[in-house]
Parts: sequence; C-alpha cells; structure tokens
Amino acid sequence: MAWDDRWLMGALDDDMRRRICDAVGLPGDPAGTRIVVAMSGGVDSSVVAGLLKLAGYDVVGITLQLYDHGAASGQSRSCCAGRDIHDARRTAAQLGIPHYVLDFESRFRQAVIDDFADSYLAGETPVPCIRCNQTVKFGDLFARAKTLGAAALATGHYVRSMPRAWSNHRDLLTPVDMDRDQSYFLFATTQSQVDFLRFPLGSFSKAEVRAYAGELGLSVADKPDSQDICFVPQGRYGEVIAKLRPGAAEPGDIVDLQGHVVGRHEGIVHFTVGQRRGLGLSMGEPRYVVRLDAERRQVVVGPQEALLKRHIRLRDVNWLGQEAACADQTWRVHVKIRSTRPAAPASLVLCAGDATVTLDSPEVGVAPGQACVFYSGTGSGARVLGGGFITSASLIGQPGHRSESRERGRAYSEAVEEMKV
Repeated sequence: MAWDDRWLMGALDDDMRRRICDAVGLPGDPAGTRIVVAMSGGVDSSVVAGLLKLAGYDVVGITLQLYDHGAASGQSRSCCAGRDIHDARRTAAQLGIPHYVLDFESRFRQAVIDDFADSYLAGETPVPCIRCNQTVKFGDLFARAKTLGAAALATGHYVRSMPRAWSNHRDLLTPVDMDRDQSYFLFATTQSQVDFLRFPLGSFSKAEVRAYAGELGLSVADKPDSQDICFVPQGRYGEVIAKLRPGAAEPGDIVDLQGHVVGRHEGIVHFTVGQRRGLGLSMGEPRYVVRLDAERRQVVVGPQEALLKRHIRLRDVNWLGQEAACADQTWRVHVKIRSTRPAAPASLVLCAGDATVTLDSPEVGVAPGQACVFYSGTGSGARVLGGGFITSASLIGQPGHRSESRERGRAYSEAVEEMKV
C-alpha cells in the first residue's frame, strides 16, 4: 500500500529534513527537483528513496538487471538478483514513486564479468564492484538519469559528498559510520560524476538506517546485507571462471621462492595473494601464496614475511584532489590497499596516469588487480583523493641515497616487527 500523502507532510521533523536537504545540496524547492535513486532492492537504497520522498523531492527509482539471476535468485547475501528486483519494485510501490527496471545484462557481462574472468586468468585479484561502479552504474546509468531530467543520482553507499570551497565541484569524504565505509569502491568515480552523485546515508549509522526502514514500514527493513559478488553465488568464483573460459584454467606447479617445485595446482584462478588454505602442502611452517605467475602457470609460495611490500606501482590512476596532479611532486597521503584495511601513511608520486606509492611501513596482502586508494587522512571526514589499480609491489625499491643493503636491512627489521603485531 502506498503512503498517504497527507501523512507524509509531517513524517520528518525539521532537523531530519534539513539533514537530507544538506546532503542533497541543490538549490530551489525540493518538489521541483527530480532525483533518480539507484535502487538495488536492499535496505540502504530503499531508505534513501524513502527519506528523499519524505523530504519533498520528486523521486524516481531505477533498478538495473545486470546478469542472469537464476543461479543467485535464492541467495540472500548477493545483490541484483531476481528477488532484489522484486523487492525494489515493492518498495517503490510502497513509496508511491515511479520505478523502472533497465536491462543492462549485456553491458554488465562485457564490462564487468568478462573483465573479472580475464583478470583472474592473468594472475590478478580483481575488484568487480569497482569496475561496475566505473562503467555500468556511474557511466551508463548517469546518462539514463539525465535523460529523465534528474538533477542528481542518489545511491545507498556509505560515503559523504560535500561542496568544495571556492569551487563548483564536490568532494568525496569518508562517512560517519566507518564500519560501513564504502569509499574504497568509489575511487574511480570521475569529478563530473562526483558532482552529480549524492549519498544521503553518509551521515547515518547502519543502526539508524535499519531503524528508519522499520519506522517507514518498508518491507525490506530486516533484509540481510549483500556480501557476495552478485554474479558469484556462494563465493565460488573458480567455478564461474571455468564456465566463462572453458579450458583456460590450466594446471601447473606450486613453487617456492627459489623456484623449487613443491606441489601441483588445478589452475591459478583458484588462488589469491595471501592465501594459506587449500594449498595442500606439507612443508613444516605455514606457506602463503606470494604471487601468481600466469605465463608460467605457477603459484609461488613462501613464509608470511614474504608477503610484506612497501613499494607499489599503479595503473589507471584517477585523481580527485583539489590541486592539479603534478608529476614531479611527492604527495603525503594515506592509502588503503584492501577495502577492509585501515588507511596507512605513504608517499605518492604521480606520472601520466600511473603512480608509485611508498608505504611508511610494509604491509601484507598487496595484490595485483586490487585497488590502492588515496586519502587525505584517516577516520571519518577524510577526503578521497583518488586511486589506481596495483600492477606490482616489492619490499625493496630502487636504491637511492641509501645503499640497497641498508634499505633491505631496514625493511627486514620493519617486516619482523609487523609480524609480531
């Protein structure tokens, strides 16, 4: 049943209405301002649509059908499945807003799923959610939103967007609820896209969002959050790649750091850097996947300290800093090398779409294909300065004013201390 418009007028108090309008940051009467909401069928985007409707905006919901959802339609931990499209439709009907389902399956297959498979076969560990945001959601969907006359596109991501001082542009910032921070997945958003996007949940905690979903009577109020990759039911990515690229995942050797064969594997697509389980090795001390050599079809393993890296090279860098990116300047930043890792201090040098990052202290889990995202600081309110995709990493960089042996000794000492933490 749709909401009663007479009740809607008093559903938000003045403070909450101001909070929503501040997050939108658009001039004029909300009733004359159309906002398209990307509705995934989950609780977060549903609450965004509800709050914007209550604040008086002209809201239109769009849900993307991105893949053949037959295998995942019964899964509660993945997004964009058949059940989610149904939930989005039902929420839109409850809110009394127009709702459209767009078939982007072909585009999603080409830009995200095929890229995912090819990256794994190349020995990388891709992040398909970033690729999806970069191409389908914040590329193709933008054009549809503007065709509908929208002044902005709103999503349920936990990240903040604020106007930049003395500029017509906006900045991305980390959210109030850092346990839900999704800024890592948005680093590739261009400046023009940032200017068009709105993130009303950036100042909310997840508990608040759940509470509002219940108060608004939304049918998805208790729906579990999506956690799996949408097109990989139950996290079995190796099976998905085998179907997409039959015969491409060839068996090969598992070798140690000296190149000695210590085992066999059924395809490098079944392994990621940092992996310990599933190696099937009996070597006394634990061994971890240190790197994947796609050309030789080798999985290289070593002790945990072999995972530590300080110097990282990046490709396809997207810069969102206020200042122009200057190739001969070293920037002091904080970086995340995984979405779940805290931002760590580092130095950054940009060069024609590529970049080199030098961490102050070695980090584990630096894997080609993953993103390295730049921040102005740590914690809530830090600005997202951009990022890039990791191509390679090492513990020892090019020798400079120190001798290489001196650098190696310092890095080794730091590595040992890191392992003790």
